[in-house]
Amino acid sequence: MFDVLMYKLVKPFFFKMDAEAAHHLVVDGLGSASRIPGIPSFLSAVWGVREREELAVNLFGLRFAHPVGLAAGLDKNAKAVEGFSRIGLSFMEVGTVTPKGQPGNELPRLFRLPPDEALVNRMGFNNEGAEAMAARLAKLKERRIPIAVNIGKNKVTPNENAADDYRECVRLLYAYGDFFVVNISSPNTPDLRKLQHGDELKLLLDAVKDEMRKQAAAARGAEKPILVKIAPDNDETQLAYMAEAIKTSGMAGIIATNTTIGRDGLTHPNAKESGGLSGRPLTERSTEVVRSLYSLTEGKLPIIGSGGIFTARDAYDKIRAGASLVEVYTAMIYKGPGVVKEIAGGLRELLRRDGFGRVEEAVGADHR
Repeated sequence: MFDVLMYKLVKPFFFKMDAEAAHHLVVDGLGSASRIPGIPSFLSAVWGVREREELAVNLFGLRFAHPVGLAAGLDKNAKAVEGFSRIGLSFMEVGTVTPKGQPGNELPRLFRLPPDEALVNRMGFNNEGAEAMAARLAKLKERRIPIAVNIGKNKVTPNENAADDYRECVRLLYAYGDFFVVNISSPNTPDLRKLQHGDELKLLLDAVKDEMRKQAAAARGAEKPILVKIAPDNDETQLAYMAEAIKTSGMAGIIATNTTIGRDGLTHPNAKESGGLSGRPLTERSTEVVRSLYSLTEGKLPIIGSGGIFTARDAYDKIRAGASLVEVYTAMIYKGPGVVKEIAGGLRELLRRDGFGRVEEAVGADHR
């Protein structure tokens, strides 16, 4: 309860601040604090999740202590990897990172919708660039959890040259990611989502896969897994095409889903703001996409479920729909880091209730 009480005490302070200012305060503060002797151990003691064999997931040649990780967008520049790795998460995405640093869209660009338990962002891939991220990750003393590097293209790069940007990110960051995520689904970079469809998707993924082969050969190591993050705003026909292109390009899996441009059922005035919506309103739609993709790929292509996960039940629904792992982001803002421990503990109870010995047995259970 101490972890929950701590966040309840500081949350009003954060929520009085501008949303992006609070974001930077948390990430920069966590990054700085984790360099102070004793603080990482304190973070683990308060928010760490005890390892349970029934929750462990073996995927992509990696071991995940439990299914709950952190989605991209919170630690865009890998400033607080050590800190985030101490608060119970089983893996985390860093980024989205682009080859060159860019400021992103104009302020303000991040908005809370408290009654809807949602966020709207139009950040626009603001980040310091791939070289800066590589330098930061190179300084990590140890890697406690798997790190996924989420890669994108610079705003000024036209779609016909997008593959060059994704290749450059792989080249610069190959040594530092345990797996990579191709982000073609943010609504905040002009025309980016067009890369999800038609021949552009297949050509882009083939180029990323080719670059991964080159980097693996140069390092005399195995190719690292590449996943593709897709939007929730695709119909069944589009999902079918994407699933086929992702599979035939040799991708290791799919992350479903990114933020939505939909605004159904929202009550807060900030719903009028343009950008991607995350949080509770996305819960059902992202689970539907997971379910569709699992069917379309016959359960042969691993899925990470992301979108509106606030409770163990939310995570379990995505797992039963076909997700092998899940990610949180907005729930961390509204409920604090203790949500990870809450979800992991709740999953154990749900697995026992349904007679599963391991979480991996529950993946895709709704399809059987």
